[in-house]
Amino acid sequence: MTYRFSSGHLALLIFGIAAATILGAWIFQFYGIAPCELCLKQRIAYYYGVPLAALTFFMAQGTRYQSVVSAGFIALALLFVFNSGFGIYHSGVEWGFWPGPSECSGAVQKGGAVTDFLKQLETTKVVRCDAVAIRILGLSLAGWNAVICAALAAVAVKGASQTLSLFKR
Repeated sequence: MTYRFSSGHLALLIFGIAAATILGAWIFQFYGIAPCELCLKQRIAYYYGVPLAALTFFMAQGTRYQSVVSAGFIALALLFVFNSGFGIYHSGVEWGFWPGPSECSGAVQKGGAVTDFLKQLETTKVVRCDAVAIRILGLSLAGWNAVICAALAAVAVKGASQTLSLFKR
C-alpha cells in the first residue's frame, strides 16, 4: 500500500524545507560566512517561496480553492526550477567552468591615486562569487541550493499534478 500525500502535506513539506534552508543560510552568515552577490540573489526565491508555500498550504485545507492551490504549486515549481538553475550557474562559477559577474569575480580594477585606492579598500568589502567559503560533502552552499531547489520543484510538480487531476474527475 502506498501513501499519497495530500496537497496540504506537500505544501507544508515545501514550506518546512524552504524555511529551514533560508534559516540555515542566515545561521551560516551569523557565524561569519558572508554571502556573495550571487548567494544573496539566490535567497530571493526563498523570500517568495516560503510565504507562497504557506499560502498554498492554507488554501489546500478546503476544497473551494483548488485552482488557487494548483496555481500556487505551479508558481513554486517555476520559482524553484529557476533557482536551481541559478545555483548550478553559481556552482559553475565556483568550479571555474565559466566566468561569473565582474562585480564579484572579475579582475581587480586599478584605482586612480594610491590614497583613493587605500581609502576604497578600507570601506569596501567584496565577497567573491568564485571563492567557496565552505563545502559540505563536496558541495558548496550554491551546489546545495541547486539540489534543494530541484527537490522542492519536484515536490511542487507533484502537488500541481495532484491538484490538477482533481479537476478531471
